[in-house]
Amino acid sequence: MSLQGKRILIAKPGLDGHDVGAKIITLALRDHGADVIYTGLRKSPDYIARTAVDEDVDAIGLSVLSGSHQEMLVATLEQLKAMDADDIKVFIGGTIPPDDHAALIAAGVTDIFTSEMNLQDTIARLAEALA
Repeated sequence: MSLQGKRILIAKPGLDGHDVGAKIITLALRDHGADVIYTGLRKSPDYIARTAVDEDVDAIGLSVLSGSHQEMLVATLEQLKAMDADDIKVFIGGTIPPDDHAALIAAGVTDIFTSEMNLQDTIARLAEALA
């Protein structure tokens, strides 16, 4: 379950000011060999996509607790497409109600991680998706 050589951007889109989960996943990814860029709080989808392209990442992890996960995901995917970077895999995590999963998958998210999930299982699924 190694993420050696993978570059992953962790971002907090929108107005959500809680980033403990994003910091925990950042450290866990680093512990498993990933090169992780953490953008910090309150970043726009444009900023996230532009940073992902500039940093040549393999994946973006969006951490959303504010309830705006659908809007932030779609806006980020649109920005990536506009930059010809829609090959970058996008994951989303945080407070994501099960009823919203199908719409997120239909929108193009690679995988969904909730706060109830085991951290090791999350890392294993990420590693598999990025293999």
